[in-house]
Amino acid sequence: MDLFSIIAEDKIKKAIQEGEFDNLPGQGKPLKLDDLSQIPQELRVAYKILKNSNMLDDVDQLKKDISSIEDLLLACDDLKESEVLEQKKREKQLKIETLMKKRTPFNSPASSFYRNKILDRFK
Repeated sequence: MDLFSIIAEDKIKKAIQEGEFDNLPGQGKPLKLDDLSQIPQELRVAYKILKNSNMLDDVDQLKKDISSIEDLLLACDDLKESEVLEQKKREKQLKIETLMKKRTPFNSPASSFYRNKILDRFK
């Protein structure tokens, strides 16, 4: 083991002895593991970072809702009900578009300076 591993192990052992890991939230409960099988191997780390920063939860849930609404629309025979479902679908699509616009980099005036520098570097 290298020096950093030894120091880390010592700090962990000391924290355990001092009870810093006692009564943590979720203690004794199973971990919630994400199913990342649909995400390519090289993108999984980036996906986890975005998910941990709550950048994906809203969009993912909205996409699931839209998919459910589309399934309901396929099975729907009532004209009024299908109009209501179409309206809900449009609202959710609009929310997705709004969230995605907020996430675009270089939206703020402060970052436009860096945008030009990055674009110049790629030229």
